[in-house]
Amino acid sequence: MISAWKACCNRVPQRWVFAIMGVLAVLNAYSMRVCLSIAITEMTIPHNKTSNTDDNTCPILPDDTGRDEEKIINSKRYDWDVDTTGTILSSFYWGYIITHLPGGILAEKFGGKYSLGLGILSTAIFTLLTPIAVEWGETTALIVLRILMGLGEGTTFPALNAMLAQWTPPEERSLIGSLVFAGALLGTVFGTLVSGYILHYYSWPAVFYVFGVLGVLWFIVWVLTCYNNPYEHPFISKQEVKYLHERMSKHTHKKPPPVPWRHILKSVPLWALVAAQVGHDWGFFTMVNDLPTYMSSVLHYSIRNNGLYSSLPYLTMWLSSLLTSWLADWIITKDVMSRTNVRKLGTTIASLGPGAFIIAASYSKCDRTLVVIMFTIGMTLMGTFYPGMKVNGLDLSPNYSGSLMAMVNGIGAISGIITPKIVSTLTPNETLSQWQLVFWIVFGVFVVTNLIFILFASGEVQDWNDPEFVIRDREKRWGKAESEKSNQTVT
Repeated sequence: MISAWKACCNRVPQRWVFAIMGVLAVLNAYSMRVCLSIAITEMTIPHNKTSNTDDNTCPILPDDTGRDEEKIINSKRYDWDVDTTGTILSSFYWGYIITHLPGGILAEKFGGKYSLGLGILSTAIFTLLTPIAVEWGETTALIVLRILMGLGEGTTFPALNAMLAQWTPPEERSLIGSLVFAGALLGTVFGTLVSGYILHYYSWPAVFYVFGVLGVLWFIVWVLTCYNNPYEHPFISKQEVKYLHERMSKHTHKKPPPVPWRHILKSVPLWALVAAQVGHDWGFFTMVNDLPTYMSSVLHYSIRNNGLYSSLPYLTMWLSSLLTSWLADWIITKDVMSRTNVRKLGTTIASLGPGAFIIAASYSKCDRTLVVIMFTIGMTLMGTFYPGMKVNGLDLSPNYSGSLMAMVNGIGAISGIITPKIVSTLTPNETLSQWQLVFWIVFGVFVVTNLIFILFASGEVQDWNDPEFVIRDREKRWGKAESEKSNQTVT
């Protein structure tokens, strides 16, 4: 069997097979995560909102009614208010942040194949169970299930980062890393677009069945085709193993010492990266979780058009991330700009650009076309986030990239808990002026966190990535401790 696979696949670069499966992993993860943001608009009974005329509440146009109204009769709906839906949407992240650090440590110690794979599989199973859970226990059951889904998905990025450190040479890091991580955008596009069409033609339970099945199918293919590192891969070519070893052996080691948390927690560039991640996640999660609500409740888009126009910004963001990632690698390889400055430039564009255009969208009032254009341009500019700060953890420490991703992404994910609650609190009547305040807060967070990244970020490998540095430091501290202990004994 292995010989047949090797004869068939020997000429296929296995790092790119991993990259494609990594893209599909994140795509599935995000599809299962965000499909609820669309589905929940059809799971809840619409409430009539009262608002002042000064708020310029958008009118309901004739084409906004029709087939969607039938869903109230054809699908069971629940009487959940805005606070309840905000809690449901944020509950995923309660579990999500918990498994980041364990997932990163396990991936570094045992490899990321199964910590990633089993996490996605568990999320797929819980997604399949969602309609049953909602019918059985309504909000309580759904919140518990979303927490469990978050626990499963919490290992995704730490495990992927650990595997990227084993599979991506420095000159391909921006492109492959961005390609994999930008699966989040494809997943958001796929999840929102397909959910809109499923809801239009069928009912909301079908959404969860479709994405749950796709997650299970991905797991089967993943187990058969991907491995922790090139040295374990049974049908990789010798040429590719040699190439990866030569390009990566300097900073990436098979068995580095235990994670040097003492140095990591004192690393200024790492905390700058954490700040940038918080800023990005604040804006991104606000859009992912609440843009469908804005399209539905404020602009009154039908469910089919809601899925279409809510997904468009993420499609252009994905295309932007691929183009700018290739450009970033070219700039670094040709020595046009330092790796550090490339990361800072990408992060700045991905912060200030989206912040400005999201504000512009909120002041476009009820001009639907202009609103969609503003959101789309803003999210397109956010695509530079991937060759900017998203791959920066691999720059700082290839050996401990899983733990770094766990820490950075885990802290950033707290935004996923906070932002839905802020939106539900600030937009009780879902009017334009209330949403403008939400978007101004997003802009402010972008500006502050980006400034921190510009001042303190680095694109260079840190001293504590070197196993010899870590070992010498520990021997020095142990020697000092033993010396102090001996002095106390003598005294």
